[in-house]
Amino acid sequence: MIIGKIEDGIVLDHIKAGEGMTLYKILGLDSLDCQVALIKNAESKKMGRKDILKIDQLIDVNLDAIGYVDPGITVNIIKNGKLVKRTHIDPPEEIVDIIKCKNPRCITTTEQELQHVFKLTDRENGVYRCIYCESKAK
Repeated sequence: MIIGKIEDGIVLDHIKAGEGMTLYKILGLDSLDCQVALIKNAESKKMGRKDILKIDQLIDVNLDAIGYVDPGITVNIIKNGKLVKRTHIDPPEEIVDIIKCKNPRCITTTEQELQHVFKLTDRENGVYRCIYCESKAK
């Protein structure tokens, strides 16, 4: 399989195998008017198997969303065919409007204009809780 070289764009590497499509949807990559490649189950010496997302355009990506889906992801910025920046993502302390609270009694179900805000409550296990009702994020 040959995926073309990126001149200007972003490569999201070291995504846990099977999480690439989740990240694709959360980042809204389906609405972009450029080439986007999702490579699933690529071989990796470090991880065994991994997913990779290649975006053939420099866009603003939500680093909090990336950190929520998989904090081990590496974000590579490519300009003029060269790697100019590599960032390793940590889990964010707070995520806003990335996921929705599933608790039917949460105020966010009746107050539609409220943002869905989750705080990281257990860094070791990656547990996020709604700031309004303290329901655990799925």
